[in-house]
Amino acid sequence: MTDTALLEGPIHAVHVELGATFAPFGGWEMPVQYAGTVGEHTAVRTTVGLFDVSHLGKATVAGPGAAAFVNSALTNDLGRIQPGKAQYTLCCAEDGGVIDDLIAYYVSDDEVFLVPNAANTAAVVAELRKVAPAGITVTDQHRDYAVFAVQGPKATEVLTALGLPTEMEYMAYADAEWQGRPVRVCRTGYTGEHGYELLPSWADAEPLFRALIAQVEAEGGQAAGLGARDTLRTEMGYPLHGHELSLDITPNQARTGWAVGWKKPEFWGKAALAQEKADGPRRTLMGLKALDRGVLRQGQTVLRDGEPVGETTSGTFSPSLKVGIALALLDTDAKLEPGDEVEVDVRGRKLRAAVVKPPFVDTKTK
Repeated sequence: MTDTALLEGPIHAVHVELGATFAPFGGWEMPVQYAGTVGEHTAVRTTVGLFDVSHLGKATVAGPGAAAFVNSALTNDLGRIQPGKAQYTLCCAEDGGVIDDLIAYYVSDDEVFLVPNAANTAAVVAELRKVAPAGITVTDQHRDYAVFAVQGPKATEVLTALGLPTEMEYMAYADAEWQGRPVRVCRTGYTGEHGYELLPSWADAEPLFRALIAQVEAEGGQAAGLGARDTLRTEMGYPLHGHELSLDITPNQARTGWAVGWKKPEFWGKAALAQEKADGPRRTLMGLKALDRGVLRQGQTVLRDGEPVGETTSGTFSPSLKVGIALALLDTDAKLEPGDEVEVDVRGRKLRAAVVKPPFVDTKTK
């Protein structure tokens, strides 16, 4: 494999069979769409969609006091949850920039399972290994597990038909079996809908996916690709690392301070983030809803009275609202509030947009 070759997930051949269109993402060749992004998006909002997100990273931190060690490193407070629960958290640099955002599964006081973003897995593992105390191991398991997301109003029916557990609370998980093989079932997702994420072993991925897609289609749903995943998460205002979070964009700026355990004695970047919070971040993430026809994209300048006041970080056409929407970092000094009108420079054309506080559509995760 050359340095530029893309990695493939455990069921790449199945995606080819389903007629997927592929594109590179985070070093992996990913299915972008099957029948079409708008239809796949709509299926998730109205019935059910099935995503293969096996490109996501996986890592285990294990050993005496592993949970306490993770809690001293990542931003959120693991003390807020207990074994059997999961938590959204951030891995920050000392200056407050975000190395990655991830989900931490609290297995026991001596084991935490992490799901970082694909491109950042090695960096998160390396940072944890640098400072892990004696007796605690940090194991990169990127290709040990697959990840399938079943999302939408009929997600519960799909899992029930396969004999999988569904009764856990939001952000909880259960270790189960399917056809005698282990699978972790999590009440998590990235769409804003009621849903689950399933983690079978890499080797067991194909039969489970085939059973899931058959049941999803029986419920009137369909397979969904990266395109729908992006439109769905943008409608919810969920951050994507490299867009709304990065080494240059802090949790305070991205409105993810709720995932920071401010009262904890320590976590990476605490001093810098606490100072920024006290001073007030220089920019804040908000939503933009187009008032004129046009599609907003990443990297477009936001103007008020002809003066630049920010930049879009993500943008798309919202299949639910039938208008262009975007997330944007807006200058705090501009004092923009929901309802205010701005303009977005779309290739030299000034497109009017209203400032809104995400999400753009109702959250139905619980």
